[in-house]
Amino acid sequence: MNSTLRWVGGKVGTSVLTLLFVLVFNFFLFRMLPGDAVRSYTRGRQVDPEQLAALRRSLHLDDSLWTQFAAYMANPLTPDLLSLQFRQPVYSVIADRIWPTVLLVGTATVLATVIGTWMGIRSAWRAGSGFDKGSTTFAIVLYAMPEFWLGMLLLMAFSAGVGFMPGIFPSGGMSTPGVEPGAAQVQDLLAHLVLPVATLTLAYLAEYALVMRSSLLDEIGSDYLTTAKAKGLRDALVRRRHAVPNAVLPTITLIFLNIGFVIGGAITVEVVFSWPGLGQLTYQALRGPDVPLLQAIFLIISVGVVVANLAADLLYGVLDPRVRTA
Repeated sequence: MNSTLRWVGGKVGTSVLTLLFVLVFNFFLFRMLPGDAVRSYTRGRQVDPEQLAALRRSLHLDDSLWTQFAAYMANPLTPDLLSLQFRQPVYSVIADRIWPTVLLVGTATVLATVIGTWMGIRSAWRAGSGFDKGSTTFAIVLYAMPEFWLGMLLLMAFSAGVGFMPGIFPSGGMSTPGVEPGAAQVQDLLAHLVLPVATLTLAYLAEYALVMRSSLLDEIGSDYLTTAKAKGLRDALVRRRHAVPNAVLPTITLIFLNIGFVIGGAITVEVVFSWPGLGQLTYQALRGPDVPLLQAIFLIISVGVVVANLAADLLYGVLDPRVRTA
């Protein structure tokens, strides 16, 4: 019991230290950007010097580096920290964009997990078959393909009017203006979801398929599987009860890491499809540059990834007790 508590405490402590490192890194990262953040935000327009000075004071840019750092350490928890671009509290701006991103990336992650894991299991169990060769080639091609390029191909094929099935799905956004609330609104939302979800699903499933295939191939030659087959167990039962539970551990790590990235969105895909989520918001903040908003987004994404990684580590210890004593 004590060893388990020490193991859990070590994992939690490591995650806390990681978050502290992220906070420090976040501070210095955005102060290494070239140029003057305030001048960049004004984009060369003529601005009253008093307004520029007030903006600098609000960002603590006139203070010493350590004074700026002390102010920054309070900023992540300051609810009224203003976005330079939207003139609203940064967490209010972010809150409006979380649901679209969770809907888009969460849906794609679930679909990619189910389809990709199934492809990996089937390919490994029938290694060398036509399905294995075809699905592995398909996964490698998808894995090497940039997400934004795949999204543009789907747009041209199914939306932009130049493909073999033009105009079936909307080309961008999350909704069509003027649609009546109710069933029509839900149908319109689903239509807008199809292309960006398909893009992310195709991009993500390759990871699950390749990792699951490789992990299961490592297990297939194990003695315990040979023993299970010698006892007369059916092939499907050996795969489901013995091989897959041991081979799925690396895939679980990948699943939880991608869950951590759900809240961060997919910047390129959201920009291509004009999806109003955190990915699109990050792109807008970078163009500013809106440093307070960027810092808040970076922190939220980092927290999501660290927490998801901690959950994966703890689940590892539950599924495989040997991890706790390693």
